[in-house]
Amino acid sequence: MPKLDMNVHDNGNNMGGKQVDNHASYKSRQLNGDQKGTQSGVAMITLSGSDGSPPLDDYNPHQHRKVEHPTTNLETLVHLLKGSLGTGILAMPNAFFKAGLVVGFIGTILIGSLCTYCIHVLVRSQYEMCKQRRVPILSYPRTLELALEQGPGVLRKFSRFAGGAVNAFLIIYQLGICCVYVVFVATNIKQVVDQYWYEVDVRLYMVMLLLPLILINYVRNLKLLAPFSSFANVVTFVGLGITMYYVFDNIPSPAERKLSGNVLEFPLFIGTTLFALEAVGVIIALEYNMKNPVDFGGYFGVFNRGMSIIVGMYVFVGFVGYVKYGDLAQGSITLNLPVDEKLAQSVKIMFAIAIFITYALQCYVPLEIVWNTYIKDRLEHSSSKKKIFIEYVMRTLIVIGTFLLAVAIPRLELFISLFGALCLSALGIAFPATVEMCLLWPTRSYGRCNWILFKDILLIVCGIVGLVIGTYTSVASIVQSFID
Repeated sequence: MPKLDMNVHDNGNNMGGKQVDNHASYKSRQLNGDQKGTQSGVAMITLSGSDGSPPLDDYNPHQHRKVEHPTTNLETLVHLLKGSLGTGILAMPNAFFKAGLVVGFIGTILIGSLCTYCIHVLVRSQYEMCKQRRVPILSYPRTLELALEQGPGVLRKFSRFAGGAVNAFLIIYQLGICCVYVVFVATNIKQVVDQYWYEVDVRLYMVMLLLPLILINYVRNLKLLAPFSSFANVVTFVGLGITMYYVFDNIPSPAERKLSGNVLEFPLFIGTTLFALEAVGVIIALEYNMKNPVDFGGYFGVFNRGMSIIVGMYVFVGFVGYVKYGDLAQGSITLNLPVDEKLAQSVKIMFAIAIFITYALQCYVPLEIVWNTYIKDRLEHSSSKKKIFIEYVMRTLIVIGTFLLAVAIPRLELFISLFGALCLSALGIAFPATVEMCLLWPTRSYGRCNWILFKDILLIVCGIVGLVIGTYTSVASIVQSFID
């Protein structure tokens, strides 16, 4: 999950042509609350009143959205599915190793269901808030800020920090993905090159990647990357198919694998699965760009259908990958493929190329948030040349930052678990529940016995606990890996 990319999850696949730039440019606006004709992320639309305009209940935000190239239901579903193939799904065998076959199977379904439900809560709450304020769209940071302003008194004082908190988690998560990608590409290249050259530290390959990564992030127009991303899509599908060929070749019996893993490693499993499945910012962008956004939700809506297929794929790859490689399952299943066979080597190079291209797409979001939210306005009176120079300096420093962190901690599976637990527990679980709880606070319309209130509080607690325990376990594992 994968994975905020221009298209759908953690794993960064594009949509090709103009749609890539369309979704990407919207995505940065959606995350930053920067929308044409808006102020603080809220469009300035005249409220209804005595002028005879429609009453509040008649305002439908969907009808006021203006999308240049709206996507059909099928296109949205395809974009959602394409984004599920990447580092997230490749890490699932290692996640099953930490949880065991039965716990991993059930746990992945439960976590996938929880992520899906929380996204529904957020999208539904955003729709209701847009109706209240008669605006077509609200950014995620602005949504949380406005929700806290009308929530319980104890939470209202935190509203001014809400937008910054959401942006911080989004930036950390996206840069975390970039760190994972640096480690992934370098590790896969190392396995191949080591067969034809003498072995060197994986960090040397990261150093070799630094300049190409900086240069690819100098591309400011994502349309230029569209052809390369389309190529990455094809390569990813082919590579995954070949990987499954190796997995099913002489696969042992599931009875040889443990049904439940070490309880102390369950937080690592949860963090990895969250990293793979959760992509709240991108999913919101997909819903916004739909031609018929009302079809996004519902029991048999586009999102539920897409997530059902995605969760099924993750369970399948995690299950069979763990059955095949057992305790040897690494942070990416590609690292378990034979190191001396040309076909297996080609798979590693395929994924390395695809993920390298995707790095620029993943890095686009934090670049846009940092530039538009924290830097651009301060350069209002500067010359165009100075603005461009500072922007390129910022792009260079951000890439160097992800590079340095990857060099310092070249542990792929621990990186994945860390950023999944740290960021997505908040963005994908705790914050959506907070938005719904605060949205309903003025009317106290929480249903019979206030079950919605108790449910949201439970989700918030689960998100916070997952964040704290998952982050602690991941950091402790990273420290222990250096000791060992």
